[in-house]
Amino acid sequence: MNKRITAPLLALYLLLSLLPIYWMINMSLKSNEEIVSTLSMWPHDLTLDNFKTIFTDPSWYSGYINSIIYVAINMVLSVAIALPAAYAFSRYTFVGDKHLFFWLLTNRMTPPAVFLLPFFQLYSTVGLMDTHLAVALAHMVFNVPLAVWILEGFMSGVPREIDETAYIDGYTFPRFFLRIFLPMIKSGVGVTLFFCFMFSWVELLLARTLTSVNAKPIAATMTRTVSAAGMDWGVLAAAGVLTIVPGALVIWFVRHYIAKGFAMGRV
Repeated sequence: MNKRITAPLLALYLLLSLLPIYWMINMSLKSNEEIVSTLSMWPHDLTLDNFKTIFTDPSWYSGYINSIIYVAINMVLSVAIALPAAYAFSRYTFVGDKHLFFWLLTNRMTPPAVFLLPFFQLYSTVGLMDTHLAVALAHMVFNVPLAVWILEGFMSGVPREIDETAYIDGYTFPRFFLRIFLPMIKSGVGVTLFFCFMFSWVELLLARTLTSVNAKPIAATMTRTVSAAGMDWGVLAAAGVLTIVPGALVIWFVRHYIAKGFAMGRV
């Protein structure tokens, strides 16, 4: 395509993509009165009260803490389980391996609502309701298959001769896996952690249903901003801005790994 056509289209795309983010930042720096009374491209009376409310009100900042806790648990457990599974799929052939691999991917494609009632009844029975572990385990149903699929692609790109050479040199499997093999697929681990983070951070249905008070995530808190005085638009916009920050930081740290994942055709 001609560069004269591509450049304006790209600029228009970036403008349309960034406009909602700018507008949310703009609203977060306004008072509710200014938000509902006038339409302006920048705050006329700039205020940080909305952010102050989030950082001082436990009902707000605890939502961020809860989200970070169960997302971190989910990322660690998902990758820890997916690593040996992906290694088995990439290095060994066994009866039903392709069918099992396909079955894992079908779990990832299943809507979360399908598992909502079973999880609710199971966690209510065993006493896991309203805990960080409950949400982390529920999200693993979707993240582990994706993690296995991504890691298997990276592992398959590592020659099997490396495994054989390490065993000849006297390496045990745990030592070989941790000291030689794992550093070679660190890009795949970074990509996997990124996608596990993104699913758990933005998922709302399971996180909201399986929690109530002690582990309620920020996404659930943001849906309960209506009071007798109406919608608190400023605080809601500030919460949205702060919700973007962790994802932006994760993308910044794993951006090179994501690019390598696209180059390998596994992302």
